[in-house]
Amino acid sequence: MTALLSAQRVSKIFRSGLVQRKQTVALKDFSLTIGTDQPSITAVVGESGSGKSTMTRLLLGLETPTHGAVLYKGEDLRRLGSAKRRQFLTDVQAVFQDPFASFNPFYKIDHVLEVPIAKFGLTQAHENGRALMDEVLRAVGLRPQETLGRYPHQLSGGQRQRVMVARALLVHPKLIVADEPVSMIDASLRATVLDSLQQLNEELGISLLYITHDLTTAYQISHDIIVLYAGAVVEAGAIEPVVKQPQHPYTQLLISSIPLPDPNRQWPEEAPPSALGKGAKPGAGCVFAPRCPHAFGPCLEASPPLFRTGQHQLTACYLFDQYDSVSVEEMDSVFVRKVIQPVT
Repeated sequence: MTALLSAQRVSKIFRSGLVQRKQTVALKDFSLTIGTDQPSITAVVGESGSGKSTMTRLLLGLETPTHGAVLYKGEDLRRLGSAKRRQFLTDVQAVFQDPFASFNPFYKIDHVLEVPIAKFGLTQAHENGRALMDEVLRAVGLRPQETLGRYPHQLSGGQRQRVMVARALLVHPKLIVADEPVSMIDASLRATVLDSLQQLNEELGISLLYITHDLTTAYQISHDIIVLYAGAVVEAGAIEPVVKQPQHPYTQLLISSIPLPDPNRQWPEEAPPSALGKGAKPGAGCVFAPRCPHAFGPCLEASPPLFRTGQHQLTACYLFDQYDSVSVEEMDSVFVRKVIQPVT
């Protein structure tokens, strides 16, 4: 079966400077396949500058890859005709980070829902459009009578973000790409947005690509996880083994940085790089070598492949070179994607 959306060894390089040309590799050899038969929630995590937002824009067709291709139902996004482009925009929806920036403050909340209804011809009659708005708002836990007719500033951050999720629902997408959807929302409201996203997956069979720097929320709602560092995949697999038994030094660092409700717990300091790691040059060898306390010879020579360190876990680290390696195209083979029957 043809995948809904797939990235095939996608890389993105940004170049700058007129005299001294400089290039930054924002994403390197990234591969991912999202089908329609197994609606899943896959988290992509990493610190700022890890390549998460670049990956998001490439998958949405907002950026053009330097190498590789992003395919929608087997066709390159760059070559889609108008009819297939329209279908792509229906099947793949996005929810972005800032729930306030998504609104025009001069328009009422109704406007952000009325535009896609008109643009995609979802209904002809005005009363049917109102019924459709009511339906999607209730689907994300909002009361239409308390939401419609109000201006964006009159809603909380959590309510505004759920309105954007409702907007995505209008066209019955197969995939929602959620880029840091709760990072600008108060902690007390994050659970409501995450619960809405999880229900869409379980009840409507919508796949979610959840991009975040927050491992706690990723663990809460995801089935699978991809860890990015400096544009490269360093670890991937099912959420349980990757979070509970992280293998890559960078993933271990992320896990150790999660705050715990214990005032007596000493905040761990990042271990210094090894002697060889200190001499590592950016762009050569393992991307994490300049920070890695375990870096040794091979780490400075070539990027490590993904080693299968468990049934549902892959790690790009030469510390595990005794294990079999897999290609980046086979990364999905360790994911635990649950087959969900949508509620009818």
